[in-house]
Amino acid sequence: MSLTSDLVRLIRAKPVREGDLQRANLFVLDTLACALGALKTEPARILGKVAAPGGANVRQRAFYLGGLSHILELDDLHRTSVTHPGAVVIPATWALAEDRNLGGRAFLAAVLAGYEACARIGNAVGKAHYKVWHNTSTCGPFGSAMACGQLLGLTQDQSVWALGNAGTQSCGLWEFLSDGAMSKHLHTARAAEAGVLAAQLAAEGFTGPSAILEGEKGFFAGLCADPNPGAVLANPDAPWELTRTSIKPWPCCRHTHPAIDAAISLYGRLGNRTVSRTRVATYRAAIDVCDRPDPTDLYSAKFSLQHCVGVALQAGRVVQASFGEEARHSAAVAGARVDLELSLDMDRAYPDAWGAEVEVETVDGSRLLERREHCKGDPENPVTDAGIAAKARSLMEDGGMPPAAATALIQAIGRLMDDEPVRGLRLFAA
Repeated sequence: MSLTSDLVRLIRAKPVREGDLQRANLFVLDTLACALGALKTEPARILGKVAAPGGANVRQRAFYLGGLSHILELDDLHRTSVTHPGAVVIPATWALAEDRNLGGRAFLAAVLAGYEACARIGNAVGKAHYKVWHNTSTCGPFGSAMACGQLLGLTQDQSVWALGNAGTQSCGLWEFLSDGAMSKHLHTARAAEAGVLAAQLAAEGFTGPSAILEGEKGFFAGLCADPNPGAVLANPDAPWELTRTSIKPWPCCRHTHPAIDAAISLYGRLGNRTVSRTRVATYRAAIDVCDRPDPTDLYSAKFSLQHCVGVALQAGRVVQASFGEEARHSAAVAGARVDLELSLDMDRAYPDAWGAEVEVETVDGSRLLERREHCKGDPENPVTDAGIAAKARSLMEDGGMPPAAATALIQAIGRLMDDEPVRGLRLFAA
């Protein structure tokens, strides 16, 4: 027996209830909308040149959709594992279900299984892993392999092989942030593709290491300085990890969201008063990733606490246009007045809670404070079903889809619960 084998058994033993499938359906809608909303971006153009969406190869389609899903920084986030499961699991599962003309309910059940594997392994990697490695990229292949293995009907041994070969493909370094490179989209693209490949190989009898997680030269030994292997199998009767995943309301790094949420509330309280200084207290990982006082491009602005808080205080909202050149110039002064500091209590609570405290001082000497333990989109403060649909419609139209077509696709995705075949829901124009 191995940790991977036990994880497969745990996932397959979890009951799939109607409400779980309904929740998975909403996350599918959110992820696909994130992908379609990115179609007009430069990274999407490049991905389409290399991996055309209509390609005959299922792995190529998973790669393309996985890359698209992460471009806008609006895809879902599982807090304790610090992963974006949707951008990896759903593209891989969608591509395979489409290829095999499978029904919606089997597809949604596989999505639940994929989130579970990705999140549980992510829960175990330890905080140090995230300093160098992008958890979505390293843990994502396990999720996509688990989901695809479910669709392919793999045996217990074959599933272990699939996860073993998914783990040996784990990769994804944070170095791209130093110069705003596009690599983060490659991370989700390859993680989706890797899971499909691992599951397909396992179906043909291609073996993989059974102790890929805990082995002497395995995943934890190679990539994790402070792993917690016990977290992989902890609380087996807990709700599906997908139900503990957050929907993102703002198109930027999730680490900025608690501070954005607080800053938007402060905007409503400021009235005509002018801010002279802003203090943001938060946890260490948020500062490590998002301390960028002078972002020089769109992507670094999306990873800048200073810029995001400055924009929120200045405009009372954060949207796609908040990160362009004009917005960066407009918010430069406000962002320069934002000071970051480590909150020890929030750091202790992370990653179970992603918190921030924002305090502004105005020129008349007033001080206003907002604190968030959880922010909009978290399970404790969820986006409504109608809100997810509205977000999806807006994204699809931003990506060039006519309003009537967006409405029809949203309705069609909803019919996956009725076992509508995935192949009938064509995402991309021929």
